[in-house]
Amino acid sequence: MHTRGVYNNSIMDTTTIHKRINITLPQNTVRLLEKTVKKGGRSNFLNRAIKFYIGEVGRSNLKKLLKERALARQEDDLRLAEEWFNLENEAWSKIDRR
Repeated sequence: MHTRGVYNNSIMDTTTIHKRINITLPQNTVRLLEKTVKKGGRSNFLNRAIKFYIGEVGRSNLKKLLKERALARQEDDLRLAEEWFNLENEAWSKIDRR
């Protein structure tokens, strides 16, 4: 039985299921974690850090993929632009004559 007011809201939050895991970190990382985060806040800190890291890696991979695909399409894009350039100029010249 859990009593409200004894636990902080994150523990009593029934919409989020938490799972305890056992991880191994280098001693230097543990020391840094201990200096940075108060005891009792490590799980929240690691949760936020992992989500941030995964988000950043995802954004980086997406940017890389977009750049690769843009470079692969650049010749086709240039060819299309050249094809339409003359048609567009012709259309504008007709409008200007009116």
